[in-house]
Amino acid sequence: MSTAEIVQRMEEITNHYIQELDQFSMEQLTRKPSENEWSLGQMYVHLINTALNMQLRNIELCRHQSANEPAEAGGKTEAGEAIFRSGSFPPVRIQVQTAIPDQPLTKQQIVEELNTVVRRMKEIEPLLEEISPLQTVQHARLGGLNAKEWFELVEMHYRHHLHQKERLKAYLESN
Repeated sequence: MSTAEIVQRMEEITNHYIQELDQFSMEQLTRKPSENEWSLGQMYVHLINTALNMQLRNIELCRHQSANEPAEAGGKTEAGEAIFRSGSFPPVRIQVQTAIPDQPLTKQQIVEELNTVVRRMKEIEPLLEEISPLQTVQHARLGGLNAKEWFELVEMHYRHHLHQKERLKAYLESN
């Protein structure tokens, strides 16, 4: 998939996430199915924070590595190879040790920050061709990813969480 197609898919997925927000009150968006699970709002915050503070930030780290500087990370792990070969995460719940996202303050905050992610991707997309694929930054589970792979990972991550969104939506509709 080209980087332009990734941006287009991100716009589509983001619009879907934004449209889904209309169905829920802030109380519903912050309601957790259990103490160990995230609310729908926390899932949105997670997507935004991961994109802005990890995935897109790591593209900048790849971009600013000197051509003479050795890459920070080696190649991808077996899991990383499998995910990029298939173009998506496996359709299963993935439990990772990550900071518990804050609850969102408002729906408007969610919408603005989702749109910020898309805007940043549109700004970064034309720069990707200039970044050497040999410049990589380590992902804890997937191994060394280059700038284009980090870019693709944003869309894959948003798409993966559609499963969680549907599960949480079903919970909210039944309670």
